[in-house]
Amino acid sequence: MAFITEKHLDDCKDTYQLSDSIKKYTLMDTTFMKNKIGNFELSRILEQVPNSGEGPLLKIIVKSDLSGFKLSITDKAGLRHINIFKSPENKMIQDKFYFQMNALIDRGVFKKVN
Repeated sequence: MAFITEKHLDDCKDTYQLSDSIKKYTLMDTTFMKNKIGNFELSRILEQVPNSGEGPLLKIIVKSDLSGFKLSITDKAGLRHINIFKSPENKMIQDKFYFQMNALIDRGVFKKVN
């Protein structure tokens, strides 16, 4: 998957774009980790039951020069994309996704595009 400047997940109510004010130190403050090739990576399990370790994986990778990003929700192994917005049974998982993304918006990492 190539780096992009804007992402809309299937059936999600929002479209996300990197903020113009994004800074590398902000990524580090929001628990992004530098990977082997210098990109910033954040992985979170969106758990239905807290501390269960079970649920889909939210993965965000920001390019090292802050020009693009990747955003995906996959199974725990990271092999198969999952649409958490399709079923109303996933309300808790959807709320956790929006909470995480809103926290990153508040910190100036992302912005919503409508």
